[in-house]
Amino acid sequence: MNRPEREAAVRRIMERTVTRVPPGLHEDVVRRGDRLLRRRALARRLLWLTLLAVALAFTVWAVTVQPWVEPPSETTPPLTNW
Repeated sequence: MNRPEREAAVRRIMERTVTRVPPGLHEDVVRRGDRLLRRRALARRLLWLTLLAVALAFTVWAVTVQPWVEPPSETTPPLTNW
């Protein structure tokens, strides 16, 4: 399609009669959208709370276990040159 044909097709589409939206559809869509936004916000909060709980649990574990400290030796070193 060249440009004039496209423009003519668009004009035909725009000149058609406007289809009526069923009554009550707008309210249903708004209600569903609000519900969707609330669910997303709740999911986001739960995700952040879970991330915070994991970070707190890791911090508590790291402080109690102290994995950066070398474990004590199981045996004593041999005594030489006494």
